[in-house]
Amino acid sequence: MRRIVGIDFGRKRVGVALADPLRMFALVHGTFDQAGALAELRAIDDNDGIETVVVGWPLTLEGTEGVAVKSVETYVRRIQRVLPHVDLVRWDERYSSEEARELLVRAGVPRSQRREKGRLDAAAAAVILQQYLDWKRATHP
Repeated sequence: MRRIVGIDFGRKRVGVALADPLRMFALVHGTFDQAGALAELRAIDDNDGIETVVVGWPLTLEGTEGVAVKSVETYVRRIQRVLPHVDLVRWDERYSSEEARELLVRAGVPRSQRREKGRLDAAAAAVILQQYLDWKRATHP
């Protein structure tokens, strides 16, 4: 079964998460620079195949598209050029970083490690992907 991948885009770092083979859990995969994340997506696709990429979509608190959407949309086009056969889902990422931070606290990750921005980006990608997986299971049993 091909993979489902979650992306938390940032100007400096891109968090990447992968769904487990049963598509029940999102697993942190890593943090990369933008070009490195594209190369990693290509490698995942070459090894396992990718069915869907779920990209965190930075809506405002009111639920509208703000200025940050332009940067993410540019990156989405880059993903589509690298993986034209893959479904791409834009997923509301509001509060994903806060939820990721809370999950790291509950997991007992020391404060010094929680402050590492890359760790938070990868955890946020896992939160985005987990929300999508939960929604998919609830709406497409």
